[in-house]
Amino acid sequence: MSLNLEQYVSEFSAQNINGEHLLQLDGSKLKALGITSSQDRGIIKKKLKEMKASLEKARKAQEKMEKQREKLRKKEQEQLQRKSKKADKSSSDATEGTNEQ
Repeated sequence: MSLNLEQYVSEFSAQNINGEHLLQLDGSKLKALGITSSQDRGIIKKKLKEMKASLEKARKAQEKMEKQREKLRKKEQEQLQRKSKKADKSSSDATEGTNEQ
């Protein structure tokens, strides 16, 4: 509808074209859906290309965020391990000092 192609809404609905299906449409599938105007198909294909690019960009951003979270989690885990080792060493040193006295 935002592309001013409302005349195709009923056919898309009748064929259960949802977002996932929409992204898989190409020129021949659009033609099969009754979009006979090459200009209208061109408009839809251009918009689909933009949507795919946007989705890919969002997916890459999501992957980057997940990698950053994982890196941060590993760093925090390493810091906890170092603190634990220091605490064990301090405890061990204190015990040795007591035993010597």
